[in-house]
Amino acid sequence: MDLLHEVTKKDNCQLVAEKMAKTLSLRRQEVICEAPAIKDFKERWPALFDATQINEEFKRITATSLESTFMAKLDYCTPKLMNVVSSRGGAAGMRIKQIKDMLLLHNTIETRREVAIRCLIVYLGEREEDLFKEFNDLEMFEAELDMQIMKIAIIRNQPTSVYDYKTATILVEGTKILERYNISRCCAMLMGIIYALNLCYPKELKYTFEVFQKLFLELDGMKACSKVMSLKHSIF
Repeated sequence: MDLLHEVTKKDNCQLVAEKMAKTLSLRRQEVICEAPAIKDFKERWPALFDATQINEEFKRITATSLESTFMAKLDYCTPKLMNVVSSRGGAAGMRIKQIKDMLLLHNTIETRREVAIRCLIVYLGEREEDLFKEFNDLEMFEAELDMQIMKIAIIRNQPTSVYDYKTATILVEGTKILERYNISRCCAMLMGIIYALNLCYPKELKYTFEVFQKLFLELDGMKACSKVMSLKHSIF
């Protein structure tokens, strides 16, 4: 009840963080034993559905910094990863080449990270559209919102800045979790959300999320499946 009151105040991050840390065991009991709907859990624990607290919750659970670890490892792996994925032939190889062409228009760190993630998905034999859902406009996005179980939604024709040409929204069980983040940050934050809410990885993206967990976040990395372990050996 104190938290519900505190989150309505401005410039109150420190106090909220302290109360969130004290209530971790209660929250974990709820998500693990009761598996509440995301919408209901968001109403009960609104402080958790904030980028800062998702980072903090992940660290409370795993003792690992979420965004800094994910981005640093992604950036470290990207040059070798791009060499590895470029060896893929056939339809996957053609799609990887198309993805890499994104760099001709926007060769920024955000784009390089997005290109690496998209190429990774294709290289692993999975589909980009199972993670990323593109909408032509806001009206279409709102109409299909309830149908999205776990997606990073990209809405075209939205106003953006020259520094951030593409932003996205994280959707879980038809609920908006975080909005207007770049693609790579959405991937990192989605991992935090999965851990915080005790969710399963989408089965159609099991290899991609295993790479996120075991290569980019270095969690339980010695127990990866053969496909991910092979990629790990190729990169390192």
